[in-house]
Amino acid sequence: MATGKFVSYLRVSTQQQGRSGLGLEAQREAVAAYLNGGRWKLVEEVLEVESGKRNDRPELARALSLCRIHGARLLVAKLDRLARNVAFISALMESGVDFEAVDLPQANKLTVHIMAAMAEYEAGAISARTKAGGKKLGGYRWDIQMVASKGNAESARVRAVRASKHARDLMPLIQTIQAEGNTSLRQIASVLNERKIPTARGGEWSAVQVQRILSLG
Repeated sequence: MATGKFVSYLRVSTQQQGRSGLGLEAQREAVAAYLNGGRWKLVEEVLEVESGKRNDRPELARALSLCRIHGARLLVAKLDRLARNVAFISALMESGVDFEAVDLPQANKLTVHIMAAMAEYEAGAISARTKAGGKKLGGYRWDIQMVASKGNAESARVRAVRASKHARDLMPLIQTIQAEGNTSLRQIASVLNERKIPTARGGEWSAVQVQRILSLG
């Protein structure tokens, strides 16, 4: 049973699919069924219209930013195909955002780390085969120490950038609060608490925490 705040992330591959709703309504229905029951709030639905000519995902970045601001989890309608995309997995790992997948409820951060390693390994193997002129190379050979080391390094990098990402997400909101006449650190903290914007750890704001955000932003 779903509880808490969510930002749903839906994806279609063409503008035509976005306009026609092809595949989109099915994703919405899957999200609604997943959230059925429980005490939850859908902060926003974010739709990504992808193109084979570009790897950036601006709407994913926006969805992750919304999750950090509101203390919400990213709800992915379809993780199966996205899990094969290195850019998507990297963005998800670096975001510091928790996620849930409608089509793969058992997926977690460890799963994503393994998916990332697999996707990168596969991409490297394909490149090697291509350079070898199509010669079929040997099957996958797992180096457990290498994978574990890579996972630890990624985790450390995630922790290092999480604070600055959270600060950048909040700066436009804090600037708006300041423009409304709330200039002191205590006033800013009070407004953030009134608007139910949680800190990175899910607690309430204090003047000291606001100062930290301003110093990082």
